[in-house]
Amino acid sequence: MSVKNQFSKYAKDYNNHNIIQQIAAKALVRDIKGKPKNILEIGCGSGQVFKYIDWDIENYYAVDFSPSMCELHPRDKNIHINCFDFDSNDFFEFLENKKFDLVISSSAMQWSKDLKKLIKQLSNTTENINAVLFTSNTFKTIQNITDTKSPILSQENIKDAFSSIYECKFEVHNYNLEFENKKDLFDYIKKSGVSGDSSNLDFKNAKKLFKEYSLNYLEFEVIFINTVSKL
Repeated sequence: MSVKNQFSKYAKDYNNHNIIQQIAAKALVRDIKGKPKNILEIGCGSGQVFKYIDWDIENYYAVDFSPSMCELHPRDKNIHINCFDFDSNDFFEFLENKKFDLVISSSAMQWSKDLKKLIKQLSNTTENINAVLFTSNTFKTIQNITDTKSPILSQENIKDAFSSIYECKFEVHNYNLEFENKKDLFDYIKKSGVSGDSSNLDFKNAKKLFKEYSLNYLEFEVIFINTVSKL
């Protein structure tokens, strides 16, 4: 199952299974300086970032590649919802001649197929990017048990991509999310939107994981990025 299809399949369940994403979104908005009036959000989902914005805005451009997610996002006259893959030429054409006070993104840009190219395109529209991304150390023990590689970008690759265009401030945080039983833990993996292409975990590995995973929590690593200036 592709990342896009996974998000669409579990769109209605997403708000019940994205606890870490909501923590990250709240922290992301809390760190915004001033009260920017024209904002672009990359990977808006169902509106978990937007709900924390408590100041007046003139235009809020919300972009997500999942139509099911876009349908759940809050609507208003100054909210412009666009269903784009943020790696696509269609999205890059949408960015042409646009300027934003701020570009924000929570728990989305780690899925970019070419993060450096995406940031380069965004740099033509803004001086300021506030973003939080999951890193490849998320679900680290699961990867070790199943001998699989994370579909998410590494902390080093993320830093390199942003630092190629901007001077940045980086903060890395680790979270553990506890569960009462293994069923709830594995349901969370499936529906949280963090696991990416879950089809790469075949029956043999799934069985091994269920048997050998001894922790009562899942591991998450996120990196917060604030651009300071362009290079």
